[in-house]
Amino acid sequence: MATAAATSASEPEAESKAGPKADGEEDEVKAARTRRKVLSRAVAAATYKTVGPGWDQQEEGVSESDGDEYAMASSAESSPGEYEWEYDEEEEKNQLEIERLEEQLSINVYDYNCHVDLIRLLRLEGELTKVRMARQKMSEIFPLTEELWLEWLHDEISMAQDGLDREHVYDLFEKAVKDYICPNIWLEYGQYSVGGIGQKGGLEKVRSVFERALSSVGLHMTKGLALWEAYREFESAIVEAARLEKVHSLFRRQLAIPLYDMEATFAEYEEWSEDPVPESVIQNYNKALQQLEKYKPYEEALLQAEAPRLSEYQAYIDFEMKIGDPARIQLIFERALVENCLVPDLWIRYSQYLDRQLKVKDLVLSVHNRAVRNCPWTVALWSRYLLAMERHGVDHQVISDSSKELEELRAAFTRALEYLKQEVEERFNESGDPSCVIMQNWARIEARLCNNMQKARELWDSIMTRGNAKYANMWLEYYNLERAHGDTQHCRKALHRAVQCTSDYPEHVCEVLLTMERTEGSLEDWDTAVQKTETRLARVNEQRMKAAEKEAALVQQEEEKAEQRKRARAEKKALKKKKKTRGPEKRGADEDNEKEWGDDEEEQPSKRRRVENSIPAAGETQNIEVAAGPAGKCATVDVEPPSKQKEKAASLKRDMPKVLHDSSKDSITVFVSNLPYSMQEPDVKLRPLFEACGEVVQIRPIFSNRGDFRGYCYVEFKEEKSALQALEMDRKSVEGRPMFVSPCVDKSKNPDFKVFRYSTSLEKHKLFISGLPFSCTKEELEEICKAHGTVKDLRLVTNRAGKPKGLAYVEYENESQASQAVMKMDGMTIKENVIKVAISNPPQRKVPEKPETRKAPGGPMLLPQTYGARGKGRTQLSLLPRALQRPSAAAPQAENGPAAAPAVAASAATEAPKMSNADFAKLFLRK
Repeated sequence: MATAAATSASEPEAESKAGPKADGEEDEVKAARTRRKVLSRAVAAATYKTVGPGWDQQEEGVSESDGDEYAMASSAESSPGEYEWEYDEEEEKNQLEIERLEEQLSINVYDYNCHVDLIRLLRLEGELTKVRMARQKMSEIFPLTEELWLEWLHDEISMAQDGLDREHVYDLFEKAVKDYICPNIWLEYGQYSVGGIGQKGGLEKVRSVFERALSSVGLHMTKGLALWEAYREFESAIVEAARLEKVHSLFRRQLAIPLYDMEATFAEYEEWSEDPVPESVIQNYNKALQQLEKYKPYEEALLQAEAPRLSEYQAYIDFEMKIGDPARIQLIFERALVENCLVPDLWIRYSQYLDRQLKVKDLVLSVHNRAVRNCPWTVALWSRYLLAMERHGVDHQVISDSSKELEELRAAFTRALEYLKQEVEERFNESGDPSCVIMQNWARIEARLCNNMQKARELWDSIMTRGNAKYANMWLEYYNLERAHGDTQHCRKALHRAVQCTSDYPEHVCEVLLTMERTEGSLEDWDTAVQKTETRLARVNEQRMKAAEKEAALVQQEEEKAEQRKRARAEKKALKKKKKTRGPEKRGADEDNEKEWGDDEEEQPSKRRRVENSIPAAGETQNIEVAAGPAGKCATVDVEPPSKQKEKAASLKRDMPKVLHDSSKDSITVFVSNLPYSMQEPDVKLRPLFEACGEVVQIRPIFSNRGDFRGYCYVEFKEEKSALQALEMDRKSVEGRPMFVSPCVDKSKNPDFKVFRYSTSLEKHKLFISGLPFSCTKEELEEICKAHGTVKDLRLVTNRAGKPKGLAYVEYENESQASQAVMKMDGMTIKENVIKVAISNPPQRKVPEKPETRKAPGGPMLLPQTYGARGKGRTQLSLLPRALQRPSAAAPQAENGPAAAPAVAASAATEAPKMSNADFAKLFLRK
């Protein structure tokens, strides 16, 4: 120690001679001094604890000269300098931070990170007693991780000097192996127990520790090998002939288990053993090698993935559950929980397996206890823990004094309410118990078991003041409690208050009050109840009418705004159309002024040209020259007469007889839509596609009157199974467009039938991804999603033309994989696009209102405005021919408008004979 002190004392002098050093060297000097400082404090504290205050330098073999040298070195090291001042300031900062963390823990003892920071600072400052107390307090509240336990154990091992200290370390190891199953902690435990082999029962202690370690983590395929080797090395070190059989046994046990590097272990056994390896051992070894090949894909997936690797562990657990080895199932659950200790679903699945399969009392209760320590906020874990204790007959705490038991129960309720108020309401601004279930249970216990209705009424008053007075069910719950354990007067009082305060279902409360007064009250009580209920219900109806009128006014405002927007769009569109129809050269003002009133009935020049071009007179040539552009050039346009146009349109139709749809064949027929309108010979092109599903009887494409394909058809099969198989071709691309294949159902007979085959409700195992680049393919997205779980289905959303919309649905095996994918993929960048990922929950589709008469609040009956099948038309034009239009008799003549038609014309129009479809066709074609 004197030498080290002298060396440290000479450092400032050397630094002064060498001049200023680099920053890296200064950091090394600081770190070295900090380590020496902590070490000196630790050694001093340990020496004081072991020897006592009467220790002096002579007893330890330190000469006076060494003591003087140590004193000089200490004084030299403590002399004020540049680094000493810096470290004093750093120490002061650490002390202030320690005080702040201790104060924060006194306020909230469940702050995990605060515990970790406090332990780190106390250990840095060398406060061993405080570090030990801080660690002890944290271990009582939280399970400690492997790193925290190993750090604590190494500190205690370095300080242990006698048998008592060794027993204390043994106790720490026992606590450490109970929090999580960690191979490194078991290995440290076994190696430390080897150091106490010289004590009484030391050999049995070492073997006991190693055997427990093998039963716990000996099956660990990647980390169990170290424990087997350490145990064999210990047994080999004991030079006794009787112990050779123990080493043989360890080799044979290890070779029968699938572990990594089994081949090296077998080669080592062959080299170590003097006799040939028995045949039974070789058979077990080969069997273990075969098992290792089955486990390798799952182990390699864990090695390649990054923590917490929940999806990989869940796949591994599913594989182990299929095999059914309880020891291996328990081990893989424990391995998964080391990295996913805050996942309640994993604890629930583990405890559920133990409750239903193993049913070992100590193991089951231990896992339940660890589950609630890791996830104390999960109610399901607590309820399962209580059921497990009741299932295994755990003794309840016996309290002799009933009054003391009651006070403790009331104190527990009070602590629960204080916790909800401080930890939930004040910190998160949310009510942890909005319905006040805890206070309701407390009130029931006070009324039923303690006969203390006064306390129960106080509790219910507090419940109502927390915003529950407007709910009828809360008042009726209180009323039922008074009926069971109170008196009629308090029941009447509760119902009268309920009538005044309830806003959701006041009719129900009023009915209960009248029923009670009818059976138990006097005539005066009945009259009072009737008067109060009628007054209350009248006020409620008035409020509802006002609310309905306000809502109707808002709806009317929205409709007016929508109508204004439609008119604005129509005007804008008409203006654009007018600009397009105008010629390249503007007409002169004189030409406009020559028009007289009434010329509007003449045909417009553009309309006349269009008619002349489309329907030439008989005998005219079919090649007509028309102006084509501002340059005055003429273009020759071939125009066919209407008769030939009809013939050409008819030739486009297929020469097949028109077959009416037979609804009796719907089960063997599918409806195919969204086909390209430009498809030539649809039946010929579609037949090879559908013949892969079965024998096709007929394909009926649908054409318009002009002979154009309308984009859909019917495909009739010979067998029903072929039609069912054809439904799987839905969304198949045909000429670059997704083809829709759906069952053939008459919607007039089945109005509730829906073709949409995807779910429209919440699906926790399915993700909705938006913001995808249009160039992202299904294979690229699937490769990204596979990193977070097993993808069962992936669908890119496209429009009717088959072009991507930047949306996708991804279905995983379970909810846990989907939640992990949401956390890791939301906000991810794909090809410079930031995507959004959420659980699939489509919004509810708007259902169209039924065409029923509506009555405004307080107003007359309103008939709904009837529109066509596609809603309100854009132009509102009448499609009736002008020759059949009947002018309205009551229509007033507009100022400066056209003259009214003669009465004779009106009467002639009125008496016009009925016309057939052929007459209409002649009229349109001007024949």
